[in-house]
Amino acid sequence: MSEGAVESVFERTEVGKRVTTQGRTITEADVTNFAGVSGDFNHLHTDAEAMADSDFGERIVHGALVFSVMTGLLWQSRTSAERDAVVAFYGVDRLRFRAPTFIGDTVHVELEVTDKEPRDHPVGNGVLTYDAEVVTGEGTVVLSCQLRSLVV
Repeated sequence: MSEGAVESVFERTEVGKRVTTQGRTITEADVTNFAGVSGDFNHLHTDAEAMADSDFGERIVHGALVFSVMTGLLWQSRTSAERDAVVAFYGVDRLRFRAPTFIGDTVHVELEVTDKEPRDHPVGNGVLTYDAEVVTGEGTVVLSCQLRSLVV
């Protein structure tokens, strides 16, 4: 890097960096709206009577909604420089829904940078890989995955 040049977010980000986001409570409106937008009206998410007699005892939140909430919480936790540095969401691996999420659960995300891969890319400097977990207020991990972002 030339003298006086500003280090990129890719260069500044260290493997092992950890982030814990703020929490968000999943509401009835979230589930209803997500069902309408996605078209996923599966009884697991929308039929309170049927789910009252299930092993879960109540409706469960769409896994895809939990994933979407995770990405929003992560975006909100970034600084403006980190937001500006994101070129693309590069992928997700090892996505697992490890426990049910219920309406009324408050979740947060715990993230750790696990790898940095420099790239010869016309826009980005490299790919950051993160291990991510969505955790309820009671400490239950409900979703885990590996995320990848192309950043400058």
